[in-house]
Amino acid sequence: MTDAQQMLIRYSFNAVVIGIVFFSIIIHEVSHAWMANWLGDDTAKRQNRLSLNPLKHVDPFGTVILPILLYFTAGFVFGYAKPVPINPYNFRDFKRDSGLVALAGPVSNILIAVLFALVYHLSPELIIVKSLAFTVILMNLLLAFFNLIPVPPLDGSKVLGMFLGDQAYYKWTMQERKGMMILVAVLIGSQILRINIVGRLVVPIVYWVMRLLGIAI
Repeated sequence: MTDAQQMLIRYSFNAVVIGIVFFSIIIHEVSHAWMANWLGDDTAKRQNRLSLNPLKHVDPFGTVILPILLYFTAGFVFGYAKPVPINPYNFRDFKRDSGLVALAGPVSNILIAVLFALVYHLSPELIIVKSLAFTVILMNLLLAFFNLIPVPPLDGSKVLGMFLGDQAYYKWTMQERKGMMILVAVLIGSQILRINIVGRLVVPIVYWVMRLLGIAI
């Protein structure tokens, strides 16, 4: 195989991985919208956010540029789509249902990982398919468990909020206004200082789940 063919295969492989992760982010957001609608808030449905059409959810930076940039520079994927519009006052239980809506996104990524684990095990002789499945599993589990870190504005902050008292919950959710700026600053700072925060907090859990799924690491 020539160098040009190897390069073509590598670029094609990366393009497929990025494409699948891109749709994984979309499914993550649709899962938020679906759960909100199921719990009584049809705000997202009325704004056509229950659709799998990427154009309904894409944030140019968060859904396209950031995941690609991190994939090729830092070796992991973090991304986001346009926030799903939710009116928590339509829920029967404000804190509980908000937490369940937040939880639906990471759960969808875990289910995608389980699906591709089946692909991995059913393709023992297809090395490229196994490699693709392995990468998609890894990326989706990183997306899931990174988002479950209980820090605003990540999904894990609302999951944690289900267990807080009303006053503490109010103070906690107010941090979302500046949480994204702090989160991005921490990620950039960790790269500058060469402190792998994602690796220390998330990767051990991801590897444990992968071993649970029978994926060789």
